[in-house]
Amino acid sequence: MSTINWGIIGCGNVTEKKSGPAFKKVAGSNLVAVMRRDAEKAADYAARHGVGKWYSDADELLSDPELNAVYIATPPASHLEYAVTALKKGFNVYVEKPVTRNSAEAKAMAVAVKEGNSKLTVAHYRRALPMFLKVKELIDTRVVGDIRTVQIRMWQSRKPGLVADVETNWRVQPELSGGGYFHDLAPHQLDLMLYYFGEPEMYHGFSLNQSGATPADDHVCGQILFKNKVVVNGSWCFNVAESETTDTCEIIGTKGKITFPFFGNYISWKTDTEEETITITHPEHIQQPFITKIVAYFKGEGPNPCPIDDAVTLMDIIDSFTLKNS
Repeated sequence: MSTINWGIIGCGNVTEKKSGPAFKKVAGSNLVAVMRRDAEKAADYAARHGVGKWYSDADELLSDPELNAVYIATPPASHLEYAVTALKKGFNVYVEKPVTRNSAEAKAMAVAVKEGNSKLTVAHYRRALPMFLKVKELIDTRVVGDIRTVQIRMWQSRKPGLVADVETNWRVQPELSGGGYFHDLAPHQLDLMLYYFGEPEMYHGFSLNQSGATPADDHVCGQILFKNKVVVNGSWCFNVAESETTDTCEIIGTKGKITFPFFGNYISWKTDTEEETITITHPEHIQQPFITKIVAYFKGEGPNPCPIDDAVTLMDIIDSFTLKNS
């Protein structure tokens, strides 16, 4: 296909700047239609972003003959249903993260991909950002030697500044999101671990609701042992004082360490002979580099930048950290 003609299902906050405008800026890509259940908001989005068509019903959008690809940006509870329907209709699909609420749903989506003839990519867009590609370069060129351990700390207040302030906070409603803020933010972090270190050998963890402020657990701990013997330890707490918030990843090797935030724009590395910090400016539309790769993949001109099988592994890890033993 010469042009990827997109429809967006769920034109909420994430599509305003992070992703939506990029579909019209990438070569060989065009945003044709958007859908939101609130017709007034759908019409407003289309008008503000110069999109020719809008719908308040997903089935109507998925019946639009002009479209050949859809971007699913709804809360995770509806990802599986929309993705399966779109795949059966022959659309190529781009799904927001987390790909689903849990591993079972992710595996069902993987089956739908394998049974169809369409393509699907998951929105782990940090894989294409220059900052995180630089981290991968530092790892691969052994600037800090052989990697031994990774320490992830994501500690935020009960209302994290990293999360969009929305009318209905679906992120802390497990029936919609799969869990709480962990399910919203940790996929970015854990996917990068998979991208950097490959196949995991084992993983385990636990979660609890310390504050009782929402229905979702607000404290998660987990460990991953990769087949290359790298060990990752993660701590996520959404129940700390504002003064104690942090977003830190330390990658520690035999010659030094690399430090960076997942939601910032600097990288520091330190060895016995070198110490450096660089700042990298993210693109205006943070998903645009990744969408460029998706368009190439959908057109048969490049590999899949994040296949569903990678997302299944990620959701297995998330489940192992958060599902209660019965």
